[in-house]
Amino acid sequence: MNNRIRGQVREGRPVLGTFYELGGIAAAECLGIAGLDFMIVDTEHGPYDVESALSAITAAEHRGCTPLVRVKDVSRASVLKMLDVGAKGLIVPDVQTVEEVEKLVEYAKYYPLGRRGFAPTLASGYGFDREAGDVEAFFGLCNRETLLIPQCETLGALEHIEEIAGMDGVDGIFVGPYDLSVALGKPAQMDDPRLVRSIERVLAACRAHGKISMIYAGDAAKTVGFFRQGFDCVACGMDSILLIQAAKTLKADVEGLLKQE
Repeated sequence: MNNRIRGQVREGRPVLGTFYELGGIAAAECLGIAGLDFMIVDTEHGPYDVESALSAITAAEHRGCTPLVRVKDVSRASVLKMLDVGAKGLIVPDVQTVEEVEKLVEYAKYYPLGRRGFAPTLASGYGFDREAGDVEAFFGLCNRETLLIPQCETLGALEHIEEIAGMDGVDGIFVGPYDLSVALGKPAQMDDPRLVRSIERVLAACRAHGKISMIYAGDAAKTVGFFRQGFDCVACGMDSILLIQAAKTLKADVEGLLKQE
């Protein structure tokens, strides 16, 4: 039940993952075989619902890759169902207000932090996991090890990021730099000073409150830059992009070798 991401962050080790978009158990297992620390099953933009997310979560766990889920909205059903099928943490998009985050804590955390509904689901081995024998202790374990991570990608979230990061039940913040650049009126201008300062502000808020800092990066160089800046976790690209890039590199390499003959 212990969350491997938390352990790596405590040890000061960079935590690297990617978004899972392709679907299929094999694709999820491949990300684990590659040695990535986590994968984010993307039910916001990806074609997944609960059953397909369950398959990906199980495959990732099988390969030692921590499965997170980006839920499709801030509703109770989206939060509860993904936790019940075994997500080790939730990334929550399009957060606009402090009140929404308060509701998310209520949905995602058990008593006494929240009001998450309790049932013997896969997340507890249908009640047969050793930890599930003592309900009060199980609640505490889940509240500590199951990550609730709102995204900062809107002006509303940015304007209140210190308050959001400081809330009990919020385990970290995930920066969505592209949507945040749009919100700031600088679409995809990733070096714009206002965006850079905003990202620094989120990182500072996470540090001040001892919360996990996460961010999306488009390539290896940007990933390394964010780690050096102090981010705990980086989601680099997505599986579909990684596959296309690998195939393009292979094609270019073959064509280059053929030209040398």
